[in-house]
Amino acid sequence: MNTESMESNQMQVLNSGRVQALEAWLIETDTKLAQVNGQRKYGGPPAVWDLPPPGARCEVFISQIPRDTYEDVLIPLFGSVGPLWEFRLMMNFSGQNRGFAYAKYSSPDVVSDAVHLLNGHRLEAGLRLSVRRSTEKSHLCIGELPANTQPDQLLQVLRGMAEGVERISLKAGPGIVGVSAIVVFLSHYAASMAKKVLVEAFRKKFQFNISIKWQSTMKSTTDEPPPPHKFSKSLLPVPLKPPRHILTPPRPPPRLARPPSRDAIEFCKAVGKPAVPQPPPPPSSSSYVSPLEGHLPCPMAVLCELCEAKGVGKPHYNIRLSHVVPKGFMLFFYELSVPGITPDFKGLVKILPGPSAYATLGEAHQAVALQVLMRICNI
Repeated sequence: MNTESMESNQMQVLNSGRVQALEAWLIETDTKLAQVNGQRKYGGPPAVWDLPPPGARCEVFISQIPRDTYEDVLIPLFGSVGPLWEFRLMMNFSGQNRGFAYAKYSSPDVVSDAVHLLNGHRLEAGLRLSVRRSTEKSHLCIGELPANTQPDQLLQVLRGMAEGVERISLKAGPGIVGVSAIVVFLSHYAASMAKKVLVEAFRKKFQFNISIKWQSTMKSTTDEPPPPHKFSKSLLPVPLKPPRHILTPPRPPPRLARPPSRDAIEFCKAVGKPAVPQPPPPPSSSSYVSPLEGHLPCPMAVLCELCEAKGVGKPHYNIRLSHVVPKGFMLFFYELSVPGITPDFKGLVKILPGPSAYATLGEAHQAVALQVLMRICNI
């Protein structure tokens, strides 16, 4: 496409009169706009701001903006309600706005006034603005981090990749692959920008993938794990009771089964202790190996390998829920049989419930395998 064709297409997309009006207004008012990642930003703070910085619930979300309406119309309109700390108009590559924007005020009371006065405001014939309070999410959940991730070191890594990282907390447990991190940002804008870049940044720097999503609620802002969920026996899901005999144990997560890559090990060195697993010594004919000596992540796999090495066959699990005790712990009764070993192993294991019936049952199997291994090894 030649230059004349490009200029012709650009004129078809943009309303030249509106663009000229915007440019004239910027010069007349000496207003500064910054183009950042698909949006045009005013303020944050503006050149003159005598009020305290805005806190939570101080932002409105504006939608149904005509595509050729710009800051020369929108900033004076929303500034008429109260001083604007920041105004962000979402833009596309052609120079049109994307139909929505965010305006931040000094207090929640001014936000209420803006919603009351400007929701439904008519800009053009048949077009009315939609104005409502912004949710301003500022928490992200980053998943599939290495199991030995340390919060202080991870915080340094994240601050080197994204702006506005305030604090983090780690969580691990049933149903979580490795470790997940709840990351708190200084603003919704900072969290939005981080959400766009962190997956690629981890892939490029450490050669492995993370998952990232919005964290809708954050009841705890400390590094302490949340208290266990309270369970009532009457509310337990029906599928929680397993079949009488389970011949094939739940498959462990793939991350535990394969050795970490060199780049993943480098990441672990950055955020915690080196994550090079020490393989267990091969089982001998005269003794069993303690599952604790090699720091193995999957007791079921260890027990199965030991039984096969002794030539006694695979273990068979029969696990059923016994009852729920205070603080949410669940007691499971088990019978574990191995064809070449008598008598059967019997006992109780206590675990916390997982996020699903399958995850809870998987944790019970792991606890049973570990208890049997400890009994075999006289630990």
